[in-house]
Amino acid sequence: MALTETQAAILALIAERIEADGLPPSQTEIARALGFRSVRAAQYHLDALEAAGAIERLPGRARGIRVLQAPARKQAELELPAAHEALVLPVLGRVAAGAPIGAAAGYDPDRTVLLDRALFMPAPDYLLEVRGDSMRDDGILEGDLIGVHRTADARSGQTVVARIDGEITVKRLQIGRERIRLLPRNPDYAPIDVPADADFAIEGLYCGLVRPNR
Repeated sequence: MALTETQAAILALIAERIEADGLPPSQTEIARALGFRSVRAAQYHLDALEAAGAIERLPGRARGIRVLQAPARKQAELELPAAHEALVLPVLGRVAAGAPIGAAAGYDPDRTVLLDRALFMPAPDYLLEVRGDSMRDDGILEGDLIGVHRTADARSGQTVVARIDGEITVKRLQIGRERIRLLPRNPDYAPIDVPADADFAIEGLYCGLVRPNR
């Protein structure tokens, strides 16, 4: 299994620290050295290194890392993406591209994904997993992870994540003089007319997606 440049740099850092100090770096030290905003990013790459057979982690030890694969290059020789290009985003649940579904459906507090910031505009605050195909014609498909920029403000024509009577859905927003509509992008689905007395709110703006390997 080939390592990414970031994973190769972490492997080299671990090997160099063990050689120099007799101990591997902590996850916090790895995050600081690589410019990660979160220790979760270091955890993600350590998981990948272990899965690739490059390291072994010893249970119950804070710095329990053993190098199994010699680094191909020194850390200083590796070119890494700028730290600001990396995002560690939580997957907060599922969102319907169809009929609205519960906001808490599928929530896993420990599920995070490391992504390139360039995939999104604006930068998202979290991800939601799509269920349904009502946004198919906008390229949003079942199983996609959509980035959501948290905001209560949106313009007509933007794709939003909206809450209506406690349910969450992703649709294109249409603001008229007399009503608000949530428009699907699949002719098999009818628009959702938001009643005047509904508990309705914009939760955020859709700002891009990633499509996990299927």
